Amino acid sequence: MTFPVKTAVAEPGRGEIRAMLRLAAPLVLAEIGWMMMGVVDTMMVGRVGADAMGAVSIGNSLFYNVCIFAGGLLFGLDTLVSRAFGSRDPQECRRWAIQGLWLALLLILPVMAVVAAMIPLLGRMAIDRGVLADTRPYMRAVNWSTPPLLIFFALRRYLQSLHLVRPVLFSLVTANLVNIFGNWIFVFGNLGAPKLGAAGSGWSTCISRVYMMAVLAYAAWRHDPLLFRRGWRPDLKRIRALVDLGLPAAAQMGFEIAVFSAVTVLIGRLNATALAGHQIALATISTTFMAPLGISAAAAVRVGTAIGQGDPPSAARAGWTALAMGGGVMACSALALLLAPRQIAELFTPEAPIIASGVPLLRIAAFFQLFDGLQVVATGALRGAGDTRTPMICHFAGYWVIGLPLGAVLAYHFQLGAPGLWIGLSTALILIGSVLVLLWQRTVRKLVPSPTGA
Repeated sequence: MTFPVKTAVAEPGRGEIRAMLRLAAPLVLAEIGWMMMGVVDTMMVGRVGADAMGAVSIGNSLFYNVCIFAGGLLFGLDTLVSRAFGSRDPQECRRWAIQGLWLALLLILPVMAVVAAMIPLLGRMAIDRGVLADTRPYMRAVNWSTPPLLIFFALRRYLQSLHLVRPVLFSLVTANLVNIFGNWIFVFGNLGAPKLGAAGSGWSTCISRVYMMAVLAYAAWRHDPLLFRRGWRPDLKRIRALVDLGLPAAAQMGFEIAVFSAVTVLIGRLNATALAGHQIALATISTTFMAPLGISAAAAVRVGTAIGQGDPPSAARAGWTALAMGGGVMACSALALLLAPRQIAELFTPEAPIIASGVPLLRIAAFFQLFDGLQVVATGALRGAGDTRTPMICHFAGYWVIGLPLGAVLAYHFQLGAPGLWIGLSTALILIGSVLVLLWQRTVRKLVPSPTGA
């Protein structure tokens, strides 16, 4: 096994910017490729009708609430593999990768069982009947994508911690082509296949995720053939270390995804048109979020690698550089949402009522874009430094103590409907982003004490 890139991260000024860009740019594109799969699903089932569009919205929200939480348990690989990489210890990198794959395998059955148990409960959520009829078969189909998805998550975190990001990018970009073709076949009933609507989109997603897993498994094998030959025994101490780091990160992601799921269900109680407008806004901000999410992953790797090299000043530079990049990208996103909300909504559907429902939500989203970028990048930098608990606490308090209750009051007591719930989300993200940047500043002071000892 050889290291793919030079590991020197102690580069001042522009050198750190270039180094961050080399790692972050493919990860940003990979995250966009990941989200485009959901956007494509939404656009294609949007041609079927509002019910199918709402079904994909609710089904995805509930599925990701479980599966992404499980994937978050693997985030400890960012810290542990990148530190081993920084200290130039390939055997330690391999050991963490193997235990990460064991953890992914152990999570498959529990995740599938939880998702399956949720399907009979959908009828108790007061969801529109037409939407409900399409949601159940969609969730049954997409649940079968859990095994390849969790294995993909483990392989991805391992590879990107080694700065091997091109296979991740390739897998997600080409998987979109697989997904588009699968949707064309199964959603609309082409090439002799039955016309399955929303459920067909779920089966297409399964096929594309098997493909993604296979691509990364091949890339990992090409990089280190010994990965699949040696040391394939579960090490409970290492798995526990992964869980200790990953559980707070998973909980933080769970809090964030769950609050959007809760908002989706609450809006689903209004009507299918409001839900479809919400799905347009949610798909849009999820897409813009992919850029700082990719930068966040790069920040975790760069900070962790620098700490593994015993170079705290470089770790501090990496975190601040990532925050500047994430904030700049999201400031541009905010301008786009303010200036062209109608044009964005029209990309998803030609139906005027749905467009009218989505436009005000896009305008509200513009106000939290900058803070959304700052919070996710700061979370990645803190994860690289080994802190996953503080972001978890901030996200819980911001979303569930402040944001969701405020949104519910505005939506139902003041009769603002879906915009009221989105104002609550905006308030939460502004608070979370501000606090996490201050916490990163405090972490930097601990990593790099001032010469005066202040």
